[in-house]
Amino acid sequence: MRAMVLAAGLGTRLRPVTRSVPKPMVPVLNRPVMEHIVRLLAGHGFTEVIANVHWFPEVIQAHFGDGSDFGVELSYSHEEELLGTAGGVRHASHFFEEDFLVISGDAMTDIDLAAMREFHRSHGGIATLATRRVADTSEFGVVITDESGRIQGFQEKPDPAEALSDLANCGIYMFKREIFDHFPAPGESKLAAPGHPEGFADWAYDVFPSLLEAGIDFYAHETDSYWNDIGTIDELVQSNFDALEGAVDLGLPEREAMPGVWVEGEAEGLDGAEIDGPVLIGDGTRIGAGAQLVGPLVIGAGCSIGARAGVREAVLLDRSSLEQGAFLAGGLLGPTLD
Repeated sequence: MRAMVLAAGLGTRLRPVTRSVPKPMVPVLNRPVMEHIVRLLAGHGFTEVIANVHWFPEVIQAHFGDGSDFGVELSYSHEEELLGTAGGVRHASHFFEEDFLVISGDAMTDIDLAAMREFHRSHGGIATLATRRVADTSEFGVVITDESGRIQGFQEKPDPAEALSDLANCGIYMFKREIFDHFPAPGESKLAAPGHPEGFADWAYDVFPSLLEAGIDFYAHETDSYWNDIGTIDELVQSNFDALEGAVDLGLPEREAMPGVWVEGEAEGLDGAEIDGPVLIGDGTRIGAGAQLVGPLVIGAGCSIGARAGVREAVLLDRSSLEQGAFLAGGLLGPTLD
């Protein structure tokens, strides 16, 4: 089964981080979110992959190349204009043969894709949507199903008191190729607006309602795996903490310099600092004498933490700097931009 990684999004709610990098390249444990997704695909046997790109495509292509360093064969579908969640998949339809997977390149998950693939092939429906139970439905689109998992409808961010389901749509889909027969004609998307290209289409507003209206079977696959749609700075920070503390299995560096303190490559000043893990320290980071580091804390590559500075429960992006004697508690720190 071939796969598509959705990587064209702008990530406006993640600004200023996404002013210089596309959303799929924001870091979790000092690696781009999309890298974790690509490695997940490779680990479950999805080795032929295509990614759609639009915003800073050169950054994504420079990091991944042909995908061979990450265990996949990776090609790209360029969108001159954003085509929507479904339109971008239709634009790359030449890549797909029979059944295929679509997964976000900017959401963090360790879902068992092999189990989802087995379920998809077992029910004979045209599509399978990954879902996860959530406590607060007002933050998500939810999926309404019958006892067999067949999808009966949707609600968009319902108040918990009015929600007919607590199954959140994770934005991870498996389709039969026949799904393209149920796309809107060019220019007829329900979300079509001035400036939208003719090929624009959306899963939630165009394709899935079309399946429901036609009475075509498609199903929800419930998972209890980790899933976080990294749409905000707070969610980005939380994903880093969750990964550091093992709530999602992304792997940590082999070198554990002291209990709960992992180091990538070489870092200076570990012996002269007070460190209380869990802490991840990136390659080339310099730590001044008497600095205090309190986890959960993720420090990127090439960072500088001044003498007697303190930092706790935060994420420092690559090349960030904390001056001598400064203190940072919580949030995210980035480098000074030119």
